[in-house]
Amino acid sequence: MCDSIAAIATASGVSSISIIRVSGTRSLEIAKRLSHREEIIPRYAHLTSLYTSQDHLIDQAILLFFAAPYSFTGEAVVEFQCHGGMIVAQEILDTIVSYGVRLAEPGEFSKRAFLNGKIDLTKAEAIAKLIEAKSLDAAKILAKQMKGELKAFVDENREALLKSLAYSEVMIDYAEEDIPEDMMQTIAQQLIGLEQKIDQIVEVSHRRRGLIEGFKVAIIGKPNVGKSSLLNALLSYERAIVSEIAGTTRDTIEEQVRIGSHIIRLVDTAGIRESDDTIEKIGIERSMSSVEDADIIIALFDASREFDAEDEAIVSILQTLGDKHLIVALNKCDLSQRLDPSPLASYEPLEVSAKRGFETLTTRLAELLDSIGEGEELMLISSRQIEAVKQTKRAIGDAKLPLAGGELEFFSYHLQEAIQAISSISKPYDSEEILDKMFGEFCLGK
Repeated sequence: MCDSIAAIATASGVSSISIIRVSGTRSLEIAKRLSHREEIIPRYAHLTSLYTSQDHLIDQAILLFFAAPYSFTGEAVVEFQCHGGMIVAQEILDTIVSYGVRLAEPGEFSKRAFLNGKIDLTKAEAIAKLIEAKSLDAAKILAKQMKGELKAFVDENREALLKSLAYSEVMIDYAEEDIPEDMMQTIAQQLIGLEQKIDQIVEVSHRRRGLIEGFKVAIIGKPNVGKSSLLNALLSYERAIVSEIAGTTRDTIEEQVRIGSHIIRLVDTAGIRESDDTIEKIGIERSMSSVEDADIIIALFDASREFDAEDEAIVSILQTLGDKHLIVALNKCDLSQRLDPSPLASYEPLEVSAKRGFETLTTRLAELLDSIGEGEELMLISSRQIEAVKQTKRAIGDAKLPLAGGELEFFSYHLQEAIQAISSISKPYDSEEILDKMFGEFCLGK
């Protein structure tokens, strides 16, 4: 990490300001060369002109210098805050590169912060997820993780495992000495308690993952019940073709839309029915796949038509969805009512109409999303973290059998595996390979 790196840290496009960030030992030198200033005070906002290597004026900007180790990366860092737009920012970056500074890889600033001890992996991943947060609840969860909530969980349980391992090692080394008879039972109870904690945090993390990634909401129903009309209404523009011809939507359509304080992934599926059309059959298969992947299902029924075999097929699908969240709605309620609602009574269906609007449905959806986001439970925010705690539980399970049989050497071996697995959430042992993969998913300039 002896070389200096640079990147544009703000999103591309027209904006009021753009930020170019430099980190490394040459940061102060670069700042002086671009600004033609002899003295730059750390942590002081300098309003200054910036120049190319040919001394052509680029822009008037704010220059900030952070001396090591008092910066995000722990290295000397310079930030140039120039007028927005890619032309000016790119010219500043090009000038910095012309002085021999390397372009940063994705996530390299955060990687350096981790390697320099400024953050651990729980905070690093929280930073990355916060940038892409899909709900206000997610932002709150990630803010807590940036303050060390998940690290505290890891440290607490790591210490408990280390304590059990220490007891085991004592019993191995002093096998002929008097060891408290209840020590083995105490260790076993501690391991059971830790397994329960892991089960709980994994369950909560799976249930609430949509807060971080964006909940997936699938709209299903037989052809011509108004699925595409609902999609268009929620998006506030004509995204899907709407017609009276059954089978118009032959593939899934996925868009992002904000509902309340949540950004969701809304999927309009092909009408589910028996069909001999090859293309339509593929669309129906994709509809079923979308239903399986979705967090919330909106099932639409046409209130102006009699309940038929196709409606019965939709009800059968709903009955197989287990603990998925469901919203059932009767559409076209502005027309003459012919649907027998009794097969749907247990779902407490809403009455809606494309002509009158879907306000009651969107309100119900917003309330449902908020209810999923309720609670202060700690959760894991990445598949890497979830897999780490699952590995921890597997290792604990492997350790319990030799513990019960008094085979303490094997017990200690598996307990060390558990300690390594849970520790990897905040600081992995195989640093380079894991870090390159994880930080490579960050955006440039972070």
